[in-house]
Amino acid sequence: MRRRRFAFITGVPAGVGGLGVQSGNALRALALCSAEVHAIGPAPAAGWISPPNVVWHVSPPAWTPFFRWTPLRRRSGVVQHIADWRVGRFAAECLERVKPDLCYGFTQVSLESLRWAQNHGVPSVLESPNGHIRPFRRIYVDEARRWCGTRYAGHPTPAMVRRVEAEYALASRIRVSSEWARTSLSSSGVSSANIKVLQQPVDLVRFTPRDNAPRAGDALRVSYVGSLDLRKGFVYLLRAARELPHAVAIELVGGTGDRCCRFLLERERAGLDVTVAPGDPRPAFARADVFVLPTLEDGSPFAVAEAMACGVPVITTTATGAAEWVRPGETGWLAEPACAGSLAAALTVARENRASLRAMGREARADTERRVAGCDESVREWIEHQ
Repeated sequence: MRRRRFAFITGVPAGVGGLGVQSGNALRALALCSAEVHAIGPAPAAGWISPPNVVWHVSPPAWTPFFRWTPLRRRSGVVQHIADWRVGRFAAECLERVKPDLCYGFTQVSLESLRWAQNHGVPSVLESPNGHIRPFRRIYVDEARRWCGTRYAGHPTPAMVRRVEAEYALASRIRVSSEWARTSLSSSGVSSANIKVLQQPVDLVRFTPRDNAPRAGDALRVSYVGSLDLRKGFVYLLRAARELPHAVAIELVGGTGDRCCRFLLERERAGLDVTVAPGDPRPAFARADVFVLPTLEDGSPFAVAEAMACGVPVITTTATGAAEWVRPGETGWLAEPACAGSLAAALTVARENRASLRAMGREARADTERRVAGCDESVREWIEHQ
């Protein structure tokens, strides 16, 4: 009798960025099962250690070096859709050879595999990193019109919305990482009976507290980690800083993805104490009095979990699964999404409580340790019963 086989489909290298970390988490949990796991998609990031029972089927590059000279280079949403479709088509071809007993894939790249699974009577799991794809797109469309006066041409396109909604309909089960994400999907028509909430782990060794004690008399030191794009709400943080009667020093760790956001960043940071330093976020966490993620939509942002693991109190919005981790006044504060005034109020309270911030950070670390304990094992147990 042959060993069970699982197929795992991802569109990003495991270990790179928030989605790459989430992909790596899922793959590691699958590998705990007594099965041979076939990972399909881009090769994992350099330095990311693949479990020994994982067989890789690396998808071909989506684009040639000549892509930069084609008209598509300015239509990032179309480019993403084509790249994901190519991974999805490659994955379905692999399934014909592997013939797995379970398919586990991420949204955007799993449609063809889910069709294969349905046709062959194989159970399937779809992991959705964010909320429902339709309001996800609506936020980008509205924010692009609000801040840039332009038509949104990025990801997700209307065609991608249709693709992901087809994935929702085909999957046997859908895994999300927060109650907020479950509500987002179910309120947009996905059956709540098919949705399972399983938390994401965070690397408690890599992200650990350093000396980030508040210094009296200095500006409130604020860190932000994440892509500087419209959905993450960085512009509301900069607007909030302008409303504050006290000094604030903001460190942004992330890169801008399009012209609109680059223009917004340069315009809104003028006259403020703002530094931009893409790369390893840990030094920024160590320098911060408080971490702020003013996101307008996020299923389970790793940056918030990593900041809390580093012993930094956090301010985030109610439009994210990370709000479920925050005990207001004890490990951080919550603000309304797309509201600079609400963020400014939270930052003012943080400033007034600077003497307590370090103790709040210790509570945030302890909460994170309790929350992530056994995450991989919970996924393994759930998968084993599919």
